[in-house]
Amino acid sequence: MTIKIAVSLPDHLVAEARAAVAEGRADSVSGYVAEAMESVSRRKTLGDLLKDLDAEFGPTSAEAKAWAATFFES
Repeated sequence: MTIKIAVSLPDHLVAEARAAVAEGRADSVSGYVAEAMESVSRRKTLGDLLKDLDAEFGPTSAEAKAWAATFFES
């Protein structure tokens, strides 16, 4: 289900959303905004999970961070 709402956005964000549609990176401005909101929601949820894990197990060690970084090197 979707609900239609009206929001006010800065000009540069509207231009960015319209450009994404024009370039085929989004189906619509509404779709672009919904995807951005979902991304923020996922990051917040992941951030909460990481805080819970740190509280339970302690912060990530430098050794573990270095090991994980090897998967993201170019």
